[in-house]
Amino acid sequence: MESKINKKVELLSPAGNLTKLKIAISYGADTVYGGVSHFSLRNRATKDFTLESFKEGIDYAHARGKKVYVTLNGFPFNSQLELLKKHIIEMASLSPDAFIIAAPGVVRLAKKLAPEVPIHLSTQANVLNVLDAEVFYELGVKRIVAAREISLKDCMEIKKALPDLEIEIFVHGSMCYAFSGRCLISSLQSGRVPNRGSCANDCRFDYEYYVRNPDNGVMMRLHEEEGVGTHIFNSKDLNLSAHIKEILDSGAIDALKIEGRTKSEYYAGITTRTYRKAIDDYYKGFQDIRSYENELLTLKNRGFTDGYIIKRPFEKSDTQNVQTAISEGSFQVVAQVSEDGEFCLCKDKIFKNESYEVVSPKGDIKSISFSKIELENGKEVEEIHSGNVNRIRLPFKLEGFSFLRKKLS
Repeated sequence: MESKINKKVELLSPAGNLTKLKIAISYGADTVYGGVSHFSLRNRATKDFTLESFKEGIDYAHARGKKVYVTLNGFPFNSQLELLKKHIIEMASLSPDAFIIAAPGVVRLAKKLAPEVPIHLSTQANVLNVLDAEVFYELGVKRIVAAREISLKDCMEIKKALPDLEIEIFVHGSMCYAFSGRCLISSLQSGRVPNRGSCANDCRFDYEYYVRNPDNGVMMRLHEEEGVGTHIFNSKDLNLSAHIKEILDSGAIDALKIEGRTKSEYYAGITTRTYRKAIDDYYKGFQDIRSYENELLTLKNRGFTDGYIIKRPFEKSDTQNVQTAISEGSFQVVAQVSEDGEFCLCKDKIFKNESYEVVSPKGDIKSISFSKIELENGKEVEEIHSGNVNRIRLPFKLEGFSFLRKKLS
């Protein structure tokens, strides 16, 4: 096994569309992951990519020395197998750096149709132990994305038994109430199949409780104790920024992954930049945990938990948010800067002479204000709101893909 000093851990960020892909790379991702079809397990995100724009994204990444992994981690039905074969060949022709696959049959199919593309095993396969890891390794899998429920000790046992098998873990993002997507609630209630990429997030819904008397059919609603809440399935979001040292000291982890292909451009940028800094700080020999956590709190979240990588599930009592499923953060994104740094698009409200904080890929935080609000077409306005899709000319050039934000009271 290579020393953790000789081989730095890889940081993977989500790419739900071409802009998010570029933002993730600009903010420090080594690799981005995404897909095109419904075989990709994120229907909403894959509709934002066409074959052409995904190819453009791969070329953009490769030109900057970065990688792109293609998600093929859905579980296909028999009626889709011919379409899947065609899709594998089509995606392989784009020269991606790996396929992320969940089903063993699809692993074998991809090895047959596109033997030149390395296979990474999706977290959907729920690998938790050496035995399962060994089976997939023998199938030709180069890397496993371990189940979100795995412990660091178990990762170390897998690495000890299979030193050539790479291990990747999630460090940030939404948590599933079930074992990494193995849930039927959405299928039963909404007809949207989680393992086909269209989960409706029914675990986030409000639920009311009723009791029924079987003798007379009377139905009565149960009133809950005030403050307990009804979000009985609602998991907090994963945040392992405080545990980077423990994770990397183990020597077992080859890659850290951020969840969130359907989340915002701001999320893609801030999570990537924060974990990039945490990783780089580790190799410099220090940590600034408070700054990582403060920056991640600027994102909309359901509350944070460190999940199960350090502690076992039965040792945890803080993984659920039973109060609300609404995501809240400490900052509001006001505007998103264009790739050329000349313009921005309003995401909330912008007023003249009001100061806004600037967050940029290189980490130089400055402020900006508008003595006048001039649109790209030359028209001036007193204020502008997010419903206006006209770009605003910046008072001075900023780094491309920067964000303007303001602290919430």
